[in-house]
Amino acid sequence: MHLGSAFSIIMKLGDLFQKWSEFVRAVDPDLITGYNIQNFDFPYLINRALTLKVKEFPYLGRISGIQSVIKEAMIQSKQMGRRENKIINIEGRVQFDLLQILLRDYKLRSYTLNAVSFHFLQEQKEDVQHSIITDLQNGTDQTRRRLAVYCLKDAILPLRLLGQQIKVISQLLRKAKEQDLVLPTQRVDPGDEYEGATVIEPNKGYYNMPIATLDFSSLYPSIMMAHNLCYTTLLTQNTIQKEGLTPDQFIKTPSGNLFIKSTMRKGLLPEILEHLLGARKQAKSDLKKETDPFKKQVLDGRQLALKISANSVYGFTGAQVGKLPCLEISQSVTAFGRMMIEQTKCYVEETYTIANGYKHDAKVIYGDTDSVMCKFGVESVEDAMKLGQEAAEFISEKFVKPIKLEFEKVYFPYLLINKKRYAGLYWTNPVKYDKMDCKGIETVRRDNSPLVANLINMCLQMILIDRDPDGATEYAKQTISDLLCNRIDISQLVITKELSKTDDEYVGKQAHVELANRIKKRDPGSAPQLGDRVPYVIIAASKKTPAFMKSEDPIYVLENNIPIDTSYYLDNQLSKPLLRIFEPILGEKKAESVLLKGDHTRTKTFVTSKVGGLSAFTKKRETCVGCRAVLDREGAVCNYCKSRESQIYQKEISHLNVLEEKFSRLWTQCQRCQGSLHEDVLCTSRDCPIFYMRKKVQKDLEDHGKLIARFGDPEW
Repeated sequence: MHLGSAFSIIMKLGDLFQKWSEFVRAVDPDLITGYNIQNFDFPYLINRALTLKVKEFPYLGRISGIQSVIKEAMIQSKQMGRRENKIINIEGRVQFDLLQILLRDYKLRSYTLNAVSFHFLQEQKEDVQHSIITDLQNGTDQTRRRLAVYCLKDAILPLRLLGQQIKVISQLLRKAKEQDLVLPTQRVDPGDEYEGATVIEPNKGYYNMPIATLDFSSLYPSIMMAHNLCYTTLLTQNTIQKEGLTPDQFIKTPSGNLFIKSTMRKGLLPEILEHLLGARKQAKSDLKKETDPFKKQVLDGRQLALKISANSVYGFTGAQVGKLPCLEISQSVTAFGRMMIEQTKCYVEETYTIANGYKHDAKVIYGDTDSVMCKFGVESVEDAMKLGQEAAEFISEKFVKPIKLEFEKVYFPYLLINKKRYAGLYWTNPVKYDKMDCKGIETVRRDNSPLVANLINMCLQMILIDRDPDGATEYAKQTISDLLCNRIDISQLVITKELSKTDDEYVGKQAHVELANRIKKRDPGSAPQLGDRVPYVIIAASKKTPAFMKSEDPIYVLENNIPIDTSYYLDNQLSKPLLRIFEPILGEKKAESVLLKGDHTRTKTFVTSKVGGLSAFTKKRETCVGCRAVLDREGAVCNYCKSRESQIYQKEISHLNVLEEKFSRLWTQCQRCQGSLHEDVLCTSRDCPIFYMRKKVQKDLEDHGKLIARFGDPEW
């Protein structure tokens, strides 16, 4: 308990609910935040108060006499899929559910509070299974303390994760009010579409030379400011004729739309963008001068928020289901962007040539939305940076201000796999690279198992940082061998997918949906709900069994020793990502024969399951620990191995000691995470690889203990 904290001792649950509702009304908060408060906390509290007959509890808003009630709602969008949501009215108070914000703005492998906190804060809480909460409450002072810490962390972590949201509509309203304008209500036919950004066809390959990258600074906001694109500047032919406008007073965009020039009337959107980008420039300037680490983080967050807000103005005009869509603006912006990318490519390839006095003919090997990758032919990062800077300044002069092309970075070496798929070492100074940068590669995709991300990441490090493609090939082959021989930890094989529709709405059978249905039958209380991400592994089954029938809960697999379908992981998870990386290096045909065929794929290990199939109708017979021969009597070894029994026993004891030491290390690691080395570990966080390792070693210890017991009391 912190110094100055106030607390109350309340003996009855109904009185606790009454006091809490009185506390909310007394504190009178403007904003209530938490994690999943919209779909769990508030609905649970309101329903529980109803059961306890606490009549005044649901009056949580600022308007007296209006009761907070729960309403069911179905929310659907392309970005978030379909979700069942609950809506609770609390008049006068903003409900800020952090889970909903994260679901909308971030693509994560898991959205549990533990996983999210570790991703953003590198912090976790002890994850207490709901089934033991009652036991902790009814236990000792120490167990109740652990429950209290768990609840406090549930409240504190969302506060630490809380961020800022800036809305375009509020800025438009403010600017419109200054000019005595009213925003109209407008709808667009959902069928209306416009052409997106240009992607220059990539010259795929492994480039062991510096590749300079030229980026347009805030491309879409700059286009809107440069050409005065706004709702208030959009023209029609009738308006031009009616007002008697001359061709020098308006522009025609590459998409054929007409806008008046800023010399005649400045638009609201360009004014908003000038303010946002000006504030961002100031924040970046202050960031360079600031020395205090905390203030630097604040300023960096501010400039990033301003950047996101400026970029969202374009998206606001193109959102067909938004507040004020205007396809004339959004299609004009992308049309200007496409034209500028093509012009930049031409300027680079026509200017930087041997004929113009340069050592090599420059080539644009790839371009996407607001950047182009240029191969100037030079061998050093320093030379590539000089040419990149020169090209950026030269080409910027060709465009209307404030459009500016900037030299930002050099990739060396550079692996160009396909459109929106590449990796390379990222250099901003010629002395040392900054990081390994990956785009569109399985190191960041969340619908694959962690094994894919870890393997691809390690291979890329060996190819790009160590410059050792042969070593990367051998590492990939060894990992495939470990997978087929069941030497990969199960935490690396867990796949997670979102339950975004009801069972009937899926066109075909889905692995995660079928598993969710099976869990619902086993334990309805822990079954995944619509919108949850379902973790599963693919287990071995007969050849004709479809993949959706082979999904299983990882803990259930561990507890029942169910074998993993390692071939599925090789064929459906690893093969394509590996080939994408190695084909530019080894060649299309050779990559497949080297990685997916050969001696390393011929040895496989099979595990005997304790459930399913014929296991219920079979009787297991003990085998000799030494030679694996079937025994016709109780004991550990056969007559042939009897003379070596002490040696075999010592070997198994040694292996038991190794398992005990491993379990002890994992147990201590979990104790440190929960904040105490003197209490049992209760955590059941399925987002933590240590949890799976601990469960696996615990199971191995139990099985090996039974094997040791077969020796009985030693007689030698």
